[in-house]
Amino acid sequence: MYDVKQIRNTVILGHGNSGKTTLAEALLFTAGAINRLGKVDDGTTSMDFEEEEIKRQVSISTACNHFTWKKQQIFLADTPGDDNFFNEAKFASLVADSAILTVGSVLGVRNQTEHFVDLIQNRHLPCLICITKLDRERSNFQKTVDEIKAEFDLNPVVLYLPIGQEHEFKGVVDIVNQRALFFQEDGTVKEGEIPADLADEAAIRRENMMEYVAETDDDLIEVFLEEGELSPKELTAGLIAGVGQGKIAPVFPSSALHNAGSSLVLDAIAELLPSPDQRPSVIGTDPVSKDLIERAGIADAPFSAQVFKTMADPFAGRLTIFRVLSGTLEGDSFYNSSKGESERFGHLFLMQGKEHNQIESAVPGMIVAVAKLKETETGDTLCDQNAPILYDRPEPMPSVISYAVSATNEKDEEKLFSVLTRLLDEDPTLKMTHEYQTHEVLISGVGQVHLDALKDKLKRKFSVEMKLAQPKIPYKETLKAKTTAQGKHKKQSGGRGQYGDCTVEMEPLQNGEHFEFVDKIVGGVIPQQYRPAVEKGILEAMEKGVIAGYPFEGLKVTLIDGSYHNVDSSEMAFKIAGSLAFKKGVMEANPALLEPIMEIAIQVDKDHVGDIMGDLNSRRGRVLGMDTAGKYELVKAQVPQAEIQLYAPDLTSMTGGRGSFRVWFSHYEEVPAHIAEKIIAEHNAA
Repeated sequence: MYDVKQIRNTVILGHGNSGKTTLAEALLFTAGAINRLGKVDDGTTSMDFEEEEIKRQVSISTACNHFTWKKQQIFLADTPGDDNFFNEAKFASLVADSAILTVGSVLGVRNQTEHFVDLIQNRHLPCLICITKLDRERSNFQKTVDEIKAEFDLNPVVLYLPIGQEHEFKGVVDIVNQRALFFQEDGTVKEGEIPADLADEAAIRRENMMEYVAETDDDLIEVFLEEGELSPKELTAGLIAGVGQGKIAPVFPSSALHNAGSSLVLDAIAELLPSPDQRPSVIGTDPVSKDLIERAGIADAPFSAQVFKTMADPFAGRLTIFRVLSGTLEGDSFYNSSKGESERFGHLFLMQGKEHNQIESAVPGMIVAVAKLKETETGDTLCDQNAPILYDRPEPMPSVISYAVSATNEKDEEKLFSVLTRLLDEDPTLKMTHEYQTHEVLISGVGQVHLDALKDKLKRKFSVEMKLAQPKIPYKETLKAKTTAQGKHKKQSGGRGQYGDCTVEMEPLQNGEHFEFVDKIVGGVIPQQYRPAVEKGILEAMEKGVIAGYPFEGLKVTLIDGSYHNVDSSEMAFKIAGSLAFKKGVMEANPALLEPIMEIAIQVDKDHVGDIMGDLNSRRGRVLGMDTAGKYELVKAQVPQAEIQLYAPDLTSMTGGRGSFRVWFSHYEEVPAHIAEKIIAEHNAA
């Protein structure tokens, strides 16, 4: 049984290419959890083990591991930094007790860094900041620290000053204990003398640090004012309290590729970051009464947990990964309060990269997994059935780019959609919908790279190839004027002939309805049994449209006259007559093409609002208004669907990755004449 007080649950967050996975590898190696130091460039890291990650040299999904350092059990989650897979970082941060923010010392603070800082601050996560890649050319530790101070309200405090720059980075000055620590090949450090050129700066920084730390606590500020300084013990105690309360974010210089500084980060995780019982209680609701319930992160509370990741495997089946929030999990079952179902499981596993080690029980702070659950999905709450609780389900990132999907080989069509359905459980940001009008199945994701990675995974894991195509726009046709038209079908070919004759009035429906049919036949000019056939013929013709092959919408038809033949008339003849009357009438009644108009809400920083407005105007958009959403602006607009099918990469390009958007269907509007002409011409040429 693990002791909750000795558990640390931390997530590594940071922009793409900031060295998260390399840092995780160095921490694991130094702690003895792995026996060799892998490299992202070589595809040999223990945390990026999927083929798609090795091929692209980026993390695509959150990888979890567990190791021991100074008697503390550390649960580590390494998350992607690419915007396409931000949801993985978001969900992992929701179940973490603390965070390590990586910022590259060459690239410095990026636009995407802001998203990860938001995750940390929204969850009030105690945070360590790792300035990475200090061995690289043009790396600059102090400039990076200054950028963090200027951009974010994290209160970064430098605990270690780098000794040497770029390829000469060889150690650090320990500000708290006023000593030099030189890096060893195994990731540890060896104590030495502070270089003369850094001695004065180290002393000044210690003075500044004491003042900073003292300000976080009333007792410490009193000691500092009376004594003029804090002892190393008081300074460390102040740091622990300040970090736990989110008032201080200690900064660490590192070069994880050469395992320089990893032991210092491990020490900080073990000594400065809180255990689950030191974090605020988690808040849920009673599934029945809806009353609020608090659960403390202690072993003897009622068991509760939340699923933050699901993995689909063609051999092992579905693997459900969750974090224990309270109580102790033992036995072979739990209650899924999100589904109102009990679930049984075979074994409980600890996640260690792609390996799974079986355990008997789990306590708060632990990340564990079970296989082959029937009902449980990502976001579900697991708990003790005798003490039910329901936690808020995390909202996944919106799917903003869509393609029509089909199997490259028609024989694999059924298999493709079966596998895609399974992968929807694994990735909440994937959506699959059927567009009834265009008869296409659409797959939607967060970005182009997201769907490309899905394509690769399908081929490698499930041996099925997926084809993506630009979706067809579901245009519709309508008419704008009132008209009267006759449809007459007469055919003689020996023997019994065909005869159907009807006259209809056609006009646009003003109430937004699809179709209305009114029978105003007086007398027996068309027998009662043939009149429904006229309606049926018109409805069938409406499905294929008249001017561009799109379904017809908003039509009122009144049957006013006609004639029949005692022998040659039939239901089929009147269906054809109705169809002919419809087509003839449409061409005389000012037909028009309608296009779907989408409502879009774009969240962007103030600096890019003008660019967004101008771009929306160029896409035939109408800006409806603006709101403030925290530090962002929310631009609301209506835009034709045809103009924003690939808006996601364009928005990223315009805003440097600082914009996001949601989009949904609003209504249909007439297509401008010059665009309608092109669409009709393309249809006629096909």
